[in-house]
Amino acid sequence: MTPDVTRLGRADLHVHTWASDGTDSVVDVLEHVEAEGFLDIVAVTDHERIDAAVAGREIARDRGLRVAVIVGEEITTRGGHLVGLFLETAVPPWKSLEYSIEAVHDQGGLAIPAHPFVPLHLCAQGFALRKLLASDNPAVRPDALETFNPTALGKWGHRRSVRFADEFGLANLGNSDAHIKTAVASAWTTFAGRTPDDLRAAIGARTTQHHGSFHGSVGQLGVYTRQLRKYARDVRAETGGRVRRDGTGRDHGYPGGTQRPPRYDAG
Repeated sequence: MTPDVTRLGRADLHVHTWASDGTDSVVDVLEHVEAEGFLDIVAVTDHERIDAAVAGREIARDRGLRVAVIVGEEITTRGGHLVGLFLETAVPPWKSLEYSIEAVHDQGGLAIPAHPFVPLHLCAQGFALRKLLASDNPAVRPDALETFNPTALGKWGHRRSVRFADEFGLANLGNSDAHIKTAVASAWTTFAGRTPDDLRAAIGARTTQHHGSFHGSVGQLGVYTRQLRKYARDVRAETGGRVRRDGTGRDHGYPGGTQRPPRYDAG
């Protein structure tokens, strides 16, 4: 069968794993995405860390997977959550939104406010984003906006996000914010091309489009239950490693992820 080279590329740029509050390992997420065959790119964006994302990028390369992995992080800032993409080092949490965006740009990354406009401390607000976009310093301006996030938070701010992105000429991105592998690609971004470089170019040209469908509340409750089980398992593993003093702890979801410090072990 001749591959369809004319279709737009598809990316999900906000996905969590065991390394933070996701309920599947990065290995399971990648195997699921590869088996589904829908996405061309997935960004692993765990909270306040990039080790699973770096491991995922290496696993995809080592296994010759079709899907490409972007190293990302969901950064907790004092002005709301920020997704950083194309990172090589983690950005520290609890800094200002301005500082965090500039820190992402300093390492050549892209900065995208996550699930904005919801009246919670986890979400960037319009007044803060307007101030950044009006700044004389281009390094503190966001590169795009997460205009479609299928979670309850994202649904609340969806319409305002779209209007704001249109008003200020920001690229539209659709991301699943998945905490379980079956939710990956419940929202996605289309772009011309298939590669991470193509995606970067499309974001810069503001030609991306968001797609997806919102979650039901019943499914979210199931994820919360899985998260509680994961946290209990993590506590047991951390406690066991300290008692045994064997240099192990909770599993971060990739080969070498139980070591302390956790580090990808290709062997």
